Amino acid sequence: MDIASQFEPFLKQYDQLVQNADRAFEQIQSEFPDCVTCKPACSDCCYALFDLTLVEAMAIHLRFQQQCPPDLRESLLDKCNQADRTIYKIKRKAYKRIEAGEDAKTILAALSEERVRCPMLNDSGYCDIYAIRPITCRLYGIPTFDGEKSHTCGLSRFERGQSYPTVKLDRIHQKMLDISADFVRQIHSRHRKMGDILVPLSMAILTVYDDEFLGLREESPSQKGEEHHGS
Repeated sequence: MDIASQFEPFLKQYDQLVQNADRAFEQIQSEFPDCVTCKPACSDCCYALFDLTLVEAMAIHLRFQQQCPPDLRESLLDKCNQADRTIYKIKRKAYKRIEAGEDAKTILAALSEERVRCPMLNDSGYCDIYAIRPITCRLYGIPTFDGEKSHTCGLSRFERGQSYPTVKLDRIHQKMLDISADFVRQIHSRHRKMGDILVPLSMAILTVYDDEFLGLREESPSQKGEEHHGS
């Protein structure tokens, strides 16, 4: 059985989460139309720095390859390379600060304020992969909860101190981590912790999810020797 076939049941679970997220957004938008200010070409959410779980990264990568026209694909891959280099520098700087003993929560809070233009945002202010965009993007604009505090778009009209229906984004994220872990176990990957990996959208698009990456290909004797020597 090939990887695509093995991934199909997990892709369906992810798709169910997507449908639930879309329904939640539509319901809150219908109940509070004056508060949800999302509109075409509004790109306030397209500069946020966030990561994807393995199942979401693979789902978006697969559909990007299937649905994106070849000429547009090449342009987007170039933009992904540029964005990924920028994100790497930002994260590397934050990691060095943590290594130096600075307060991790303060650094992570600062990291959440970083603004990096999404490589999928085109010059007209529209998303070039809107139909397959991440769940985080689908819920931006309505109240969400990350496990510690609530968030909403700075352009929305939800008022502080008022009570609104809130999507528990942390629970959705945990569900995607669980699905990712189940997939890693299903394929018997030698990378047992691969389900815990989080990557930005740019890296998800650039990654080649082949047998080698997924830990299905047997290591050559030289690779094993290098790993042993480096440990």
